[in-house]
Amino acid sequence: MESALMLLTGVVLWTTIAAAPTQCHFNSQALCEYEGRHYALGDTWMEHGCLQCTCLHPVGVGCCETIHPPVDFPPWCEVRVESLTCQVSLVQSADPRLPCIPGGGNSLDPSHGTFSMKLGV
Repeated sequence: MESALMLLTGVVLWTTIAAAPTQCHFNSQALCEYEGRHYALGDTWMEHGCLQCTCLHPVGVGCCETIHPPVDFPPWCEVRVESLTCQVSLVQSADPRLPCIPGGGNSLDPSHGTFSMKLGV
């Protein structure tokens, strides 16, 4: 019975997340409620910090991050996350109003240039 419950838990988490999660957490002591609202088995809700949670009553609550921040970008760029929409953007550290476009001709590091390959015919 316990293995069937764990299988159900995995299936519910897998099918309720729209995008592949970056990291998930499970709390067997958590109640299926958030900000005063109660949730039933299989219900999902968004928590602060861009966490999508799923009620797995009676075994707890599973939550997964929904953002996918970039990991390979020049040091003059930084990642910004809009807390209300969970939208991720890459901006220039010197002026966050400007987007950071690695390899777009504005790289300070010459190793981030374009790759040219000539094929012999």
